[in-house]
Amino acid sequence: MTQKTLGNPIGIISMFYARPFGREHFALFARIKRAGCDFIELLVPEPGELDLKETQAALKDNGLGVVLAARVNNTRDLASADDAAHRAGMDYLDECVRVAVGLGTALVGGPLYGAPMVFAGRAPAPVSEDERARKIDRVVAGLRRAGKTAADAGVRLAIEPLNRFETDIANTTGHALALAEAAGSPAIGVMLDTFHMNMEDPSIPEAIRRAGPRMFHFQANENNRGFVGSGHIDWPSVARALVAVGYQGPITLEPFRRDDERPGVPLAQWRAPQKDEDGRLKASVDYLRAALAFAGSQS
Repeated sequence: MTQKTLGNPIGIISMFYARPFGREHFALFARIKRAGCDFIELLVPEPGELDLKETQAALKDNGLGVVLAARVNNTRDLASADDAAHRAGMDYLDECVRVAVGLGTALVGGPLYGAPMVFAGRAPAPVSEDERARKIDRVVAGLRRAGKTAADAGVRLAIEPLNRFETDIANTTGHALALAEAAGSPAIGVMLDTFHMNMEDPSIPEAIRRAGPRMFHFQANENNRGFVGSGHIDWPSVARALVAVGYQGPITLEPFRRDDERPGVPLAQWRAPQKDEDGRLKASVDYLRAALAFAGSQS
């Protein structure tokens, strides 16, 4: 039996510590490294938030890599019927590629197609078949253009499916794969997040196997968005599936805080840290590394 050792880089989303993330937070890089992380997943900075060269230097000084998470809204939305919003969505993906090059990373992931719902104040509603097809045509056209820009720059774009309450474009792994296939670019793949998969995919391991080589990025999150190991996600099965497809890309942890359990407190609301949680983060990183190592030893 040959052991498969993946050694995936494991990292943490920047908003675990701060949102927005500015140069005043660079001191956190040393803590992130001590917690066992190999990289940070930064939200693509808005204009004026970060100096790219300065950020790249600070990351290098602390031995951290970086990947990027795209942020969409109703004013930059590939799926929008509004031409200005659609063009802004395409321009934003070009900007994501530019920022990636400036930071020295080759990966941008997220709901690149746009179409934010509840968190953007757009309630879910039924659409006609003509409207559905129009939305997808606009998304695919935008992704095709973005794929060319990304390929020319040596950057990969990963389409993330979100749960039904956050978008009506891509909810399942199959949806994201269909968009990536329609885009027709080797620079466009998918990004899977176990929090969303737990709601929308019949089987997380089978979805991982289905994505296979089209999976560019992976986020490891509990069913309740807590720390890895604190919920009911079957991490040994997830790890075996990642090993089975030979996934060697980055894995990001994206825990949300649940430190106020009173009724009526919105669980989806981002909360700034009120205490040092680096120990819990390190425990999650170690737990995930152990699951991957054991899965590799069984293959």
